[in-house]
Amino acid sequence: MEALPDAAVLATRLKNTLIQYHSLEDEKWRVAKKTKDVIIWRKPSEEFNGYLFKAQGVIDDVVNSVIDHIRPGPCRLDWDSLMTSLDILEHFEENCCVMRYTTAGQLWNIISPREFVDFSYTVGYKEGLLSCGISLDWSEKRSEFVRGYNHPCGWFCVPLKESPSQSLLTGYIQTDLRGVIPQSAVDTAMARTLISFYGDLQRALQKA
Repeated sequence: MEALPDAAVLATRLKNTLIQYHSLEDEKWRVAKKTKDVIIWRKPSEEFNGYLFKAQGVIDDVVNSVIDHIRPGPCRLDWDSLMTSLDILEHFEENCCVMRYTTAGQLWNIISPREFVDFSYTVGYKEGLLSCGISLDWSEKRSEFVRGYNHPCGWFCVPLKESPSQSLLTGYIQTDLRGVIPQSAVDTAMARTLISFYGDLQRALQKA
């Protein structure tokens, strides 16, 4: 049996870390990729030898619908093109769980499929919601996957003041893919994946 974290302590620490990222001044960030709908920034991570990425764009739907599609559950697998499986390993309460998920290979399989085991927590934030997560050191591993590690990451979703039926979605992602991969390939994949994430999510919400 795996040793489970103290959910309340980990959830509070995780939320506070994400709020700290959300409060960083603009000059700390450098633009990594930009489309007409989404901007991706990055800065060196303080958690590992890689980058903390920030993504931001407007989604044409209300906060609850957006977060219901992002947080762990059956919705996520239906639309997230990178995710290939998702299992809830442990439920602490309705907004708090441990999940295991796998991702597809990327960049013509330069980055092979990965597996992650994450603690996930969703909580109210201002007029909206924050859905955040961090990987756990889970001993059970599957040989066909490289085990990646998500340092504190999450998605802030708040209604647009001028248009409450739309939401401003801001994400913070710092993933250590591990294995032997050139850092430039990781950075390219992360920026591309985040752009795709917004497009996939918007299309899924339009169908819902």
